[in-house]
Amino acid sequence: MDKHSSKWRFPLYGYVGIAIMLGAEGLLFGGNQFVGHWFTPIIWSGYILFADALVFRLKGRSLVRGDRLEFVIIVLVSIGGWWLCEFYNAPRFWKSDLELWWHYHNLEPNLFLRRLGYDWAFATIFPLLFLTAEVFAATVFKRKGRGLAVKLSRLALIVLVLLGAIGAIAPLVWPSVWLAPVIWLSFVLLLDPLNAMRGWPSITGDLSRGDWRRLWSLLASGLVCGVLWEFWNYWALSKWTYTVPYFGSVKIFEMPVLGFLGFPPFAVECWAIYIFCRSLLGPKPNKASETIWIETNA
Repeated sequence: MDKHSSKWRFPLYGYVGIAIMLGAEGLLFGGNQFVGHWFTPIIWSGYILFADALVFRLKGRSLVRGDRLEFVIIVLVSIGGWWLCEFYNAPRFWKSDLELWWHYHNLEPNLFLRRLGYDWAFATIFPLLFLTAEVFAATVFKRKGRGLAVKLSRLALIVLVLLGAIGAIAPLVWPSVWLAPVIWLSFVLLLDPLNAMRGWPSITGDLSRGDWRRLWSLLASGLVCGVLWEFWNYWALSKWTYTVPYFGSVKIFEMPVLGFLGFPPFAVECWAIYIFCRSLLGPKPNKASETIWIETNA
């Protein structure tokens, strides 16, 4: 397809996304209380529209323009995935005297609206990570070619799954703020090898073929989105802060500086969770997709 075809032009909704982001910023700093309290889901919804339009401009297809059902699945898995993280952040279920890893402030007092705000914000997490990764995959890491192949035996994959299972269970059995980093790695080790062994797209499978593009794209996406998360969170009225025992007072925005190291693997974890959940909803695609998500017509 000709790159200058009308189908490859930047879609109108991308400009709507830009307008939403600029408008939200302007209203926030103008003192608008509604936008200030709902800033996180609003700004990221605008970002998703912009990022999806950019992906369409770069690749000629996108979630909004061609994979809407997949978009819905990603949104639903995103909500469930972050509620899983919230479950790990609720030590009162296990040991009431423990500190939370992150705390929310100035939340909506109406519990129904608060839940709506939670789910709206959580729904944006996976899409924004995957779309940003698609942008990187279509630009910085577009070049194809074989890199260092890392092939793991089936036994090694099983060992990784067991290590991931231990990592996922340990913070529940021994709740501790020191185990927070384990959460951002355990589900990668648990689910990605399982995805590979079951014949679904996986980072493990990519690396066995010497293809590092998807991994680098997701890692870069996690870092960029992590910085934006903390930047936009810092100015919002409804926001979150952190309690960590290691360099907790050395911060960039509200995030302790070492916490930014968790964003890149978090993006990989989200993708592994999505692929695993996606594999439970339908038959395996005919071939491993080169995209960040799995196209329904693959």
